[in-house]
Amino acid sequence: MPSPIDSLKVKLFFDGADIDAMRKAYSEGMVKGFTTNPTLMRAAGIKDYEQFARAAIAAIPDLPISFEVFSDEFHEMEAEARKIASWNGNTYIKIPITSTTGASSVPLIKELSADGLSLNVTAMMTLDQVREVAKAVNPDARTIVSIFAGRIADTGVDPVPMMREAVNILSHIPNAELLWASPRELLNLFQAEACGCHIITATNDVIGKIKLIGKDLNHYSLETVRMFYSDAQAAGYRI
Repeated sequence: MPSPIDSLKVKLFFDGADIDAMRKAYSEGMVKGFTTNPTLMRAAGIKDYEQFARAAIAAIPDLPISFEVFSDEFHEMEAEARKIASWNGNTYIKIPITSTTGASSVPLIKELSADGLSLNVTAMMTLDQVREVAKAVNPDARTIVSIFAGRIADTGVDPVPMMREAVNILSHIPNAELLWASPRELLNLFQAEACGCHIITATNDVIGKIKLIGKDLNHYSLETVRMFYSDAQAAGYRI
């Protein structure tokens, strides 16, 4: 059965670290890639990083999947990045745009990209960061530029103009893709499409709302009223 998002150009990536949910998303064929991070892995109860990563690669051998380095020293990040790359699969290495002290990761990104590693530069929130990465990466190496549009919106700033400009900045790099990260609602999928983003990540909660696309709003209103009524009855409320 066709998906409601089949006509969109933007690619939907599953964001999470629940291996069973990842396998299910892969088997259903709606998502075109996967991303993880240490926070998601910790929330999923992952204890052995490499064991989880290798299991995920085995379960998802052909689609892009990103694993993040977690050290704070750049020489250690480099060692971790090269080890992750050795696990094969269609693997990207996530490199945060800075260390925890704010030191730029761009020199490391430039070195790893020059060696042909597939990178996902993460936790980005400014156009200056995008420009720096665009100058640093090897145009022949695959690069995902992950802007945390959802977190930008959390500050009261509309991320859409920034995402449109980021598309322009990256347009001359043939193997660079812009990723809308940390979406807060399904609407972000259509915003990412309109901006020209190549990828948007989504958790299970957001993906679950895809079935609502095209839903009749009158019927949805009635369902909501019935939910309120049912919950009030179940709670035994009286005034």
